[in-house]
Amino acid sequence: MKEQKLLKRKDMKVTLKKLMVVVHLVCWVGVVNAETIADEAVRKKQLLNKEWLFTKDTSKAAWQKIGLPHCWNIADVMDDAPGYYRGAGWYKRILPTVEKGKKQFIYFDGANQETTVWINGKKTGYHAGGYTRFSFDITAALKESGSNEILVKVDNSYNPAIPPLTADFTFFGGLYRNVYLVSTDAVHIDMNNYASNGVYIKTPEVSKQKAVVEVQGSFVNETAETRKLQVETTVYDSTGKVVTRTLSKQTAQPHTTFDFHHKGLTISNPALWSPEHPALYTITTRLYNARTHEVLDEVHNTAGMRWFSFSADSGFYINGTPCKLIGASRHQDYEGMGNGVPAAIQVKDVEMIKSMGCNFLRVAHYPQDPVILETCDRLGLLASVEIPVVNTISTTDSFTNNCLQMQTEMIRQNFNHPSVVIWAYMNEVFLRPPFKDSTINKRAYDSSVTALARKLEALTRKEDPTRYTMIANHGDFRRYDTTQLTTIPMIVGWNLYNGWYNSVMEDFSAFMDKHHRELPGKPVIISEYGADADPRIRSFKPERFDKSVEYTTLFHQYYLCEMVKRPFVAGAAVWNLADFNSETREETMPHMNNKGLLTYNRIAKDPYYYYKAALVNTPFVKIASSYWWQRSGIADTDTATVCTQPLEVATNLTETELFINGKSLGKVAAVKNMCSWKAAFVNGDNIIRAVGVKEGVVCEDTLVVQFRVQPRSLQSPSVPFTQLNLQMGSRRTYLDEQTGEVWLPDQPYKPGAWGYTGGTIFNVKNGRQAYGTDKAISGTDNDPIYQTQQTGIEKYRLDAPKGNYLLTLHFAELQGENAVALPYNLDTSVQQPTFQNRIFDVAVNGKPILENLDIAAQYGRATAVVQAFRVTVTGNEGIELLFKAKSGQPILNALQLKKLN
Repeated sequence: MKEQKLLKRKDMKVTLKKLMVVVHLVCWVGVVNAETIADEAVRKKQLLNKEWLFTKDTSKAAWQKIGLPHCWNIADVMDDAPGYYRGAGWYKRILPTVEKGKKQFIYFDGANQETTVWINGKKTGYHAGGYTRFSFDITAALKESGSNEILVKVDNSYNPAIPPLTADFTFFGGLYRNVYLVSTDAVHIDMNNYASNGVYIKTPEVSKQKAVVEVQGSFVNETAETRKLQVETTVYDSTGKVVTRTLSKQTAQPHTTFDFHHKGLTISNPALWSPEHPALYTITTRLYNARTHEVLDEVHNTAGMRWFSFSADSGFYINGTPCKLIGASRHQDYEGMGNGVPAAIQVKDVEMIKSMGCNFLRVAHYPQDPVILETCDRLGLLASVEIPVVNTISTTDSFTNNCLQMQTEMIRQNFNHPSVVIWAYMNEVFLRPPFKDSTINKRAYDSSVTALARKLEALTRKEDPTRYTMIANHGDFRRYDTTQLTTIPMIVGWNLYNGWYNSVMEDFSAFMDKHHRELPGKPVIISEYGADADPRIRSFKPERFDKSVEYTTLFHQYYLCEMVKRPFVAGAAVWNLADFNSETREETMPHMNNKGLLTYNRIAKDPYYYYKAALVNTPFVKIASSYWWQRSGIADTDTATVCTQPLEVATNLTETELFINGKSLGKVAAVKNMCSWKAAFVNGDNIIRAVGVKEGVVCEDTLVVQFRVQPRSLQSPSVPFTQLNLQMGSRRTYLDEQTGEVWLPDQPYKPGAWGYTGGTIFNVKNGRQAYGTDKAISGTDNDPIYQTQQTGIEKYRLDAPKGNYLLTLHFAELQGENAVALPYNLDTSVQQPTFQNRIFDVAVNGKPILENLDIAAQYGRATAVVQAFRVTVTGNEGIELLFKAKSGQPILNALQLKKLN
């Protein structure tokens, strides 16, 4: 009877409406987690994101006001200087007034990567690792009266004991996630459990007819008295109705921790959680004073009723139904913010994955903000989460212990998320291993990797026997197989880039079949695959490593189709959802990995729309090249006023019709979810409209393309000449997003037009690209303009009509390349530095404009050099540049000609 009265009184005190409002705010705002206490009289949680001071140097009065999230590597990871600040940053602020007699805990959702905390000058905690949450009990350090100051030191310096040691992403420093203060009663749910909420939910039995829920955790009595307590677990459905409840009694001795375990909570005909129907229950755990019935503490968790399995032959199943896991990996940084990204943007990332038709998120290569998995739970995205053991390991006990600590933190903090189906713990650990030349050292290192994997696997299975485990390997099948990294985890992940870092795309299919043949009992996920797409680069003849969006779209079409053909492939994660910062990268967009389906600021590229067309069920039509709304090209003929170029539409319909400026180009059947036309663009604005019909419902998309038609002949009366932008030695077009100027590939000289005479296309011969270099160019944001070149050029002629012109020549010395393979490339090719002394003169129409030009000596290598000249054409002489070698071979990287009047 007492228990019934207590339950009734509690229901009156904490209404379900209030509870659901809190959970809703958690999902959308991200300020607090789903663990947040609804009744502030029970547990008070205060966000501490404002009123901070920050400095890198405490010896100077240089403290600046900042707010959280904060990252100190926003600018220096994008400049031309190699490296970025890896050291200490200091944060301080005054804590809010705290209630006397309460326990006080400080929580950090993430700080990279070593964090030390002082309260009023007293050291109260230290944490190693940049991506998991952590907390400290600061009660003893607080003053009973007056203000309390917190000082936080965050250090992102390299530390061989803390993973990650090296990786193809930037290790941003900062206090880059939420910080909050939690006040509790002296009798409370255990707050010293790896920054989890102390309550763990299991569903040992789930079917369409019944779900059985278990809830367990610990409570702490930090008083000097024996306390009689009651622990209650209540399960609510999505409408707020109580579906099951249980209550147990406990006598807690002074200064002790005691466990509780509620078994057998049964839900009849449960609403099952799945990607199509992500039904969530709310489970509330409350601690009562048994004598007064006062609520001492409470925690809310969301839960999903589902069961799942992986098969080596037929893939993944959820709730007994086959389900191909298709999705993307995600890094947490964003343009202009580094890792200090607000919750709303992070939620948007997950929403864009779901909108693409995906059902899977690989949270890589580290645990991310709590809002990510909260949103996966809400939207119905299955997830894999991993710790950042990337590329290589240290063979020390301290490194091993930190890995085990991170794995424990990751599992306990995210244990209750129904979206999580995989815990992972290694990624490409043999990509850049040490001791390549020493057989003895190599074997010892390999043994250390295997030993670490075994320890992490054992820990994970013990912490959570209900989920699967995974290691993600790069394509060295034999190395991972002989070191047992294909044996130890429950699932093998393969990061495959055949057709990108490796030359033959078809090798991807062969690799999948090899896995199934040689590891017949092991489920497989393609944990990474992708190709760089610089959104500024387009090509009508796409080829490997040209960085064009077109090649990347073809790459993804091939990979997705081949994976869908094979039922044994349980899932796949595109690398990556969005472009992300990697400070050591060079290539066309230095410091960026461009394999994202979205740009760094989350604008969709063509492959994103391809996946949406291939995966969504509702009718979909999208002009795939919507990012490419500024175009240019050469007129079809000497007298034509139009330029015909391909245009693609992504769709899940059988056919679509394309209109340009109101004229139909006809209906085209979709091939691999893409329709393609030859569209005749006119000078100026072109209105593009794509239309499809399914079951009488019209689905359409429109786009306005600004096109500059270049005359085929510079003397053409049909298309007056105004400006020409040309890249030497290139087969791709490039858009300068700042000016809107489109740079076209060059051509050999054609009478009446323009072009070069003599020389060859520069090729770095690195085994990846057919022309140009992937070396970063200093002094410009338009690296592709300078990364291609005509070497040994003798003459350049433009048959321009009479008038005044601005002629701009662009140079960069590309000789002398990297002597070692860059760490992000999966091949082992290297470039030996070569350099030939180069001095030459340039004359225009017989008049010298550049003499004794020595680019390397005067400006440095891989540096943009711009030389502009006014040229007047009085008759039919046009503009002719002569290049005269004095030493080595003359070069020209790009040329621009603008008509002034």
